[in-house]
Amino acid sequence: MTDSPRKRTVTWNDPAATAAMAVGRDGLEFIQALASGAIPPPPIVELIGARLVSATKGEVVFALEPQEFHYNPIGSVHGGIYATLLDSAAGCAVHTTLPAGTGYTSLDLNVRFLRPIRTDTGTVTCTGTVANLGRRTALAEARLEDGAGRLLATASSNCLILEGKP
Repeated sequence: MTDSPRKRTVTWNDPAATAAMAVGRDGLEFIQALASGAIPPPPIVELIGARLVSATKGEVVFALEPQEFHYNPIGSVHGGIYATLLDSAAGCAVHTTLPAGTGYTSLDLNVRFLRPIRTDTGTVTCTGTVANLGRRTALAEARLEDGAGRLLATASSNCLILEGKP
């Protein structure tokens, strides 16, 4: 059986221009500007079709409508999509705690896959929170849930804080 091919077009803004908009803003201001649409989203968010819903100090929420283009060969959302959401939520939660002129990078990401996601799962949300903020590192956790609040996956991430790098 041959199915008709599907097509998807993705557009994005210049990521260097988006990053430049971080200059002079603390992390919370920057992430809130991304959430409000005042600053265009990074290419990865456009690629997977996610959206940054909200940001407060130490917590962010992303949402995603599962689509066929997220699927792996066995008919469910690929683990890389889970990991991308979890990593984004954990990292952005850390970013909300940082002063202007300070950045971060993920040192690791530990993911636990608990339930499958399919197109009929409906909107999933991923909440990242800062569990511990040190001078040089931060520990963040993220939870991926469906609309009924069922836990789909969890992650923890250690992030390195980079002073002088927005």
